[in-house]
Amino acid sequence: MTMDDLVIPDSGACRAARECATAYCSPALLNHSVRAYLWAAAYAAANDIAFDPELLYVSAMFHDIGLVAEFDSHTVPFDEAGGHVAWVFGAAAGWPVERRVRAAEVIVRHMWDEVDVAKDPEAHLLVFSTSLDISGQRPDALSPALRAEVLERYPRLGLGPEFLACFRNQADRKPHSSAADSVRRGIADRIATNPLDG
Repeated sequence: MTMDDLVIPDSGACRAARECATAYCSPALLNHSVRAYLWAAAYAAANDIAFDPELLYVSAMFHDIGLVAEFDSHTVPFDEAGGHVAWVFGAAAGWPVERRVRAAEVIVRHMWDEVDVAKDPEAHLLVFSTSLDISGQRPDALSPALRAEVLERYPRLGLGPEFLACFRNQADRKPHSSAADSVRRGIADRIATNPLDG
């Protein structure tokens, strides 16, 4: 499998989501969001997992939007904030309520340890891809050649320290959040030893 086999969906909603993410995310966080989709799509292809490309792509673009200053809520965890952004975005895109709810669910669930692929394939895939990209979990699930190609096209740009600083900030202000739980469970060490940075 190569990058040519991974088609980024080209709907109006996907183009708009990428535009929004580009406007608000740092270059490192934007590339992380794109890689999150690509890793997920590649893993799905390798494991015959059917998924909704548009829903997954939009969710990938917004899954960390709650970490940026403009959307950082002082009352809810970043993943829940991102889910709310996706819900509002979906309304503007003309999505029915059920689809907006699905995008919010996928974003919130990406912070779960695991999601049953049969119940929510998009969240299952986003858990895999974000865990790989941030913590370096299960890199061998994708070929070294594909990993190298994706990283060349969408480089990491110092993502690890930037992301860890965001999570520590969230943990300090929201001690009961998913980010705080990740900090307590040693995400700093996993980020520091992520093989994708090797």
